[in-house]
Amino acid sequence: MNKTILITGATSGFGKAIAKKFAAEDWNCIITGRRKEKLDELATELSSNKNIKIIPLVFDVRKKEEVFAAINGLKNEWRTIDVLINNAGLAAGKDSFDEASVDDWDAMIDTNVKGLLYVSKAVIPFMKANKKGHIVNIGSTAAKEVYKDGNVYCASKFAVNAISQAQRTDLLPYKIKVTCINPGAAETEFSIVRFKGDEEKAKAVYEGYEPLHAEDIANTIYYCATLPEHVCINDLVITCTAQANSFYTYKEQ
Repeated sequence: MNKTILITGATSGFGKAIAKKFAAEDWNCIITGRRKEKLDELATELSSNKNIKIIPLVFDVRKKEEVFAAINGLKNEWRTIDVLINNAGLAAGKDSFDEASVDDWDAMIDTNVKGLLYVSKAVIPFMKANKKGHIVNIGSTAAKEVYKDGNVYCASKFAVNAISQAQRTDLLPYKIKVTCINPGAAETEFSIVRFKGDEEKAKAVYEGYEPLHAEDIANTIYYCATLPEHVCINDLVITCTAQANSFYTYKEQ
């Protein structure tokens, strides 16, 4: 019997790569996102594997009512969720604390923190009923060190780290695993979103070295999710070889 994974923010970047990886390994996939057209495209692509089932759910993780309506509306056959990937998130702006946009702060807190909480709260009852499950939260190296102009983005990822520890502790009686994956620099849409569509500025972030790719994170998560039942990787920091942490990256001239 196929296992089932639910992935938030599946329309691009890490989420899309995770969906492709698990679908290729014969997992049923619940893919979620705000962009219906892109979600439907991905669902069609994944459905080329006739051994699995795919269901797209269109909702915004920032909107509590949408989250609970979509997840609570799942039919019984979809409620055995083996793995939840809390991937939906973003960085908005990279500005000094005193000059940063409050709207950007709201977007990051509402998505990276509250969205993760809403989705987790909706899915955990299914895992408790099944007496097993695995929650994978996407953190960041920004959850480990605060860097200049990172302020609220870093704060939101510190929160993801703390929430992951709280979930791991509180959900022990239900045999629910919790893993926080903390990637360093990865070339996805992340920097394009952060710099409000400025592709030149976004591209400059990754010049002079080879950053992580979305597939690297997908492969790592698949490894964590397929370990024996008695093994849980609680916290994992992953960077490209050229990057040591949030501060030090070796760039070739």
